[in-house]
Amino acid sequence: MDLDSIECVSSSDFDEDEIHHNQQQQQQHRGLHPHPHRHSEFSPSKPRNGININNANIVGPTAIAPATSVHELLECPVCTNSMYPPIHQCHNGHTLCSTCKTRVHNRCPTCRQELGDIRCLALEKVAESLELPCKFYSLGCPEIFPYYSKLKHEGMCNFRPYNCPYAGSECSVVGDIPFVVAHLRDDHKVDMHTGCTFNHRYVKSNPREVENATWMLTVFHCFGQYFCLHFEAFQLSMAPVYMAFLRFMGDENDARNYTYSLEVGANGRKLIWEGTPRSIRDSHRKVRDSHDGLIIQRNMALFFSGGDRKELKLRVTGRIWKEQQNSEVGVCIPSLCS
Repeated sequence: MDLDSIECVSSSDFDEDEIHHNQQQQQQHRGLHPHPHRHSEFSPSKPRNGININNANIVGPTAIAPATSVHELLECPVCTNSMYPPIHQCHNGHTLCSTCKTRVHNRCPTCRQELGDIRCLALEKVAESLELPCKFYSLGCPEIFPYYSKLKHEGMCNFRPYNCPYAGSECSVVGDIPFVVAHLRDDHKVDMHTGCTFNHRYVKSNPREVENATWMLTVFHCFGQYFCLHFEAFQLSMAPVYMAFLRFMGDENDARNYTYSLEVGANGRKLIWEGTPRSIRDSHRKVRDSHDGLIIQRNMALFFSGGDRKELKLRVTGRIWKEQQNSEVGVCIPSLCS
């Protein structure tokens, strides 16, 4: 079993050698402009991996991007991200963002002079006059924003890359859906299935040993979309439980078009869960901790297993369907895939 470890990895402070190296590499950090590729259901190409969006020089189709020199002036020399107020400068006029000011221990990374609390108001004013395309333009976003509104939009842009939804390890891979699907298949060896119904059997030899663990992740392809089925064991208020839930590989608005059901049972008893799949924009931990899925207490799980209760044997069945709006009668009609 893979340990359930989804915490983000924090980066350590830069030392001076790292800062020099970062500055020397700045000009090499330019955006990747991927091109669309055709792909089969479970053989998607990998068109958008390792997307260095922060440093992409992207020009929108309806606007002219600011001059390169202006754009570079607004680029922090340490992290190479765009700078937002407060923009700091040293006594020699070298600028950097407020986050990196702390990381360089109040010393200018360019001239090594001590940084004070000087704001570069002129550069902040220049930024106010700019309109820039979303940094995810190369991934399909057509929007253009004032400089200071751009950051807020990019935090919720529907075209931003997706994080890997695999819950069994700390995985920092990001990309579009075709790339993430290929990554799950090739790197995490996740099972891939086509169809909107499923029947899985989960077996554990010693059900008394329950730790936070992910047992299985399965990807389903139906309605032209991808879905992730999770099944795992963890402690809930000191009691061991088993949980199954589905996540949609896309944005939340699209996830609302689908419904799924899960069923587990035996010996004349059964539990049924029905709900809307959560988007993979929500982390695995967030979905699990909200208990948004089929939860089975251990005693009930052992009852379903039958026998002497020394081995856990659970059979989980389910299906996915799409709600289609009937314009004539104004109601939603379930659409089942064939």
